[in-house]
Formats: sequence, C-alpha cells, structure tokens
Amino acid sequence: MDAFLIRGPSRLAGTVPVSGAKNAALPALAAALLTAQPVGLESVPAVADIRTMQKLLTGMGVSVALSPGGGVSLSAHDVRSTEAPYDLVRTMRASILVLGPLLSRFGEAWVSLPGGCAIGVRPVDLHVKAFEAMGARVAVEKGYIHAHVSRVGTLAGRLQGTTIRFPTVTVTGTENVLLAATLARGTTRIQNAALEPEVVDLARLLRKMGASISGEGTSTVVVEGVERLSGTGSAPHVVVPDRIEAGTYLAAGALTAGDVTVAGARASDLPAFLSALAAAGASVEETESGVRVRRDGPLRPVDLATGPHPGFPTDLQAQFMALMTQAEGTSRIAETIFENRFLHAVELVRLGAGIDVEGHTATVHGPSRLQGAPVTASDLRASAALVLAGLVAEGETLVRRIYHLDRGYSGMEGKLTALGAGVERVSG
Repeated sequence: MDAFLIRGPSRLAGTVPVSGAKNAALPALAAALLTAQPVGLESVPAVADIRTMQKLLTGMGVSVALSPGGGVSLSAHDVRSTEAPYDLVRTMRASILVLGPLLSRFGEAWVSLPGGCAIGVRPVDLHVKAFEAMGARVAVEKGYIHAHVSRVGTLAGRLQGTTIRFPTVTVTGTENVLLAATLARGTTRIQNAALEPEVVDLARLLRKMGASISGEGTSTVVVEGVERLSGTGSAPHVVVPDRIEAGTYLAAGALTAGDVTVAGARASDLPAFLSALAAAGASVEETESGVRVRRDGPLRPVDLATGPHPGFPTDLQAQFMALMTQAEGTSRIAETIFENRFLHAVELVRLGAGIDVEGHTATVHGPSRLQGAPVTASDLRASAALVLAGLVAEGETLVRRIYHLDRGYSGMEGKLTALGAGVERVSG
C-alpha cells in the first residue's frame, strides 16, 4: 500500500497547474448515459474516482475512449445494463449519479447503496424521495436501490416533471434530479438547489447537449423536459478547474510562508476560503493566470464554520485546520456539513498539534511545533491535511493510506516537489 514520505520543513514557491474538477467531471461522465450520441469532455482529472466511474460506465456498455491531456469520449449507444454493482459503487459515493440518467432514459435502474469516505452518514433518501415525486417506484432490495417507471406498451416509462424542494442543500441530489429532469415530461423545479460551481458546470454541459435549463447557480433551477438529448458535437465540454485542489495548494503556500500561484484557479469559486486566508495573514491576489498566495508575517487565528457554497467548503476544512496549527493564538472551526469530519484532528495531534474536539467544533491552539511521525489518513481531505502538516513538521512524516488522496488529487507528489517540497511516494 502506497504512502507519502515527507521531509520537512519546506517553503513552497512557484506555479502549479490546477486539474479539472473531480466533482464536476463525475456528473459529466454520468450525463453521457442520457444520449446515444457521443459526448466529449476535456480537462478530466486522472484520479481514482474518475477511473472508477469509467469502469462503472464501461460495465454498462458505454464506450469510453481516453486521449492525452484529460480528454474523454463516451458513447452510450449500446447500453446493455442498467445496474451499478456493489464492487464499484462501494468505493465511491458519486456512483449514485448514474441513477437519474438511467431512470430517465431507460425507465429502470439498479444502483448499489454507495460507499466512499468514512466522514459520516450521507443519506441517499433525498434522491429517492425526489424520484418518487417524479413518478418512479423505488425500493431497497438486497443492498440495491431499484427504481423504475411504469412502461407504456413496449416503450420505457418517463419521469414526470414536478417541484422538488430539498429540505437541506444537497449537491449530488441537485445534480441527480437535474440529470433526470432533462428527459422528463413537463417542467421540473428544483428548489433549495445547491449553488456550487460544479452544479453550474453540469447545467452548462446539459444545455450544450440540448437540455432546457435555467436558474443554475441560484436556489431555484427550472428544467423543461425534452424528448431527447444529443452529444456535444465537435466542441467537447471543458470541465471547470478543481477549486478544492486549488485551495489545497494555496493553503500549502500560506502554511509554509511561501509564494504559490495556482494557474487556472478561479477566485470566484473560493470566496469564503480566500477571505479566510487573508484574515489569517496571507496576501491573496487574483492574477491573469490564476490565484497567488504569499505570506511573510505570522499567521493569525481565524474562527470559521463550513457551509454550502458560497460558504467555506467542507472539503477545505481539514486543510485549513492544518494551517491553523501554526497560527499565533486560538482558532475555532465548526463543521456543519458532515458529522464525523474531524478524524484528521487525532492524527494532527500525533504530529504535535494542540487540538480539542467537542461535538461539531474543533479548537486549535497554536502555534504548535510539529514533528514528523507516522500518521494514517482516514479520508480524502484528511489525507491532504496530513500532507500539508508534514510540510512544516521537523523531520520525516509518513502519511499512510494515501489511496484516499489518489481519489481526488492527480500527481500531488510531483506538484509539491516542483514547488520545493520533499515528498516521495513509497511503499508503506
């Protein structure tokens, strides 16, 4: 099993390119199920979750062709299965995103209950209730979600447009209903919809395929169902930059008192995070090529709470906690999205951090003198936090179970090495 061996402390400086967003590419790949025509994507990141989704689609009969630089061409002309099996779905929760397209185009889907990171319960009941409201019959049978729409003669049944109001903001729920509604009869209104850039990017792709969508990026998205969708034609859809990867490297620059530019990053995607960096004492600048962060003085403590976009991203909470271990004072971080997302705190304490966790709030006492030690990653973003901490720890830090990291970061060791870090992938 691979691990990262990090020799610290390091000061990062230079420019690093941002990859396409994993969380935008996954629903874009699922969208290929909605049409028999080819769908082309660009800037698809080379990460484990993407490979899992490609395997899932290939198993259904979708043709998937890769090209250098993150190009993917998909054709769902000859889909032979509407089942998403446990062996693949258990490793990645985003696999639930095939449920909407399968149900909408083929009238039936068998999708295993999903797995993923151990960061708490992320129920799929919001998806199920939404599809039931659209006319589907849904049952959980032997660990699978079985959803179907009554057939009309020899034709697959169609979902019926309706108003879906989510009781809480859900990104994958919004995306799943958005995907399904494109081929439903009539009008679907998604209220309390997620505002994330990845949702906006999915709507942009679907519109290119012929969908009628308005309101993306607001709390109400309206979809007028159409009879069929086309492919992307001669102009592939370019996946938006990964704001979480960008934020991770910007946090690393601030943490190490460095000077890091993330080329391709969009400041508009990270308003709360960049404000928090500035409040912590970093200089944040939007440039022609991306976003630059520098730090010369001490880090200041910052209190924050995670929240749906445009709030502070839960996927950057762990990385910011690593940053706060070096702040001169006490900071408090409240996690409002997931109930079990402080598992990294225990491992940061192993490195010498002063962190107390009570309920949904972590109190970080800094600055702490971190010293290298073996640590174990519990989930994707916790992995990144431990790597960042290792950059400023004295001596060698061994971060185990980085298969979590590989789910969402493409070539992290190479990118950090190019910025001046001592990071090596080893067997551990």
